[in-house]
Amino acid sequence: MIPDDATLTEDGLAPSDKGQILLLACGALAREIIAVKDANGWDHMTLACLPAIYHNTPDKIVPAVREAVAKHRDAYAQIFVVYADCGTGGQLQAACAELGVQMVEGPHCYSFFEGNAAFEAKGELTAFYLTDFLVRQFDAFVTKPLGLDRDPKQAAILRDMYFGHYTKLVYQAQTDDPALQAKAKTCAEKLGLDYEYRFTGYGDLATSLARL
Repeated sequence: MIPDDATLTEDGLAPSDKGQILLLACGALAREIIAVKDANGWDHMTLACLPAIYHNTPDKIVPAVREAVAKHRDAYAQIFVVYADCGTGGQLQAACAELGVQMVEGPHCYSFFEGNAAFEAKGELTAFYLTDFLVRQFDAFVTKPLGLDRDPKQAAILRDMYFGHYTKLVYQAQTDDPALQAKAKTCAEKLGLDYEYRFTGYGDLATSLARL
């Protein structure tokens, strides 16, 4: 059973069984990873997630990955880290190399959902991205942490400070969900950005897991 989004955001997910491979992932990817696993019958993979809110504090990711690898290493034949660089400035890749574990390629999940090569080719420097999870958790990851839930005047000032250099919000959809599309469009309006819907599916996430 998949925990609710609030639990994945704040607490993550403990491994529930003992497959051969432990997928150590960001909580924001839990639903997508489980969907790919179930679709392919990959019962030899076990999922564990760190709190998704680390997305907002990348400095916490590397220590948490180190701690989790040390905790679970003896119980699994292989550990695969389902994080891209995710704002760690190359530190996560260096840590994974030191620990002898592999990780997903790419600068962040927006890139590997799009497909790393396709994302790089687009060169979108003024786009703000949301995934299915981030659309559902927009208030927890954007509105409240950035103070956009304050009085309207303050919120408008903060919005312009944070998003003034962006031109559009791109919703990278992993699923075809009209309700999420409507919410993503509302998010774009709140930020004063143009809206673009882009169905990506699971992109390089699925191919990375397939190679295991």
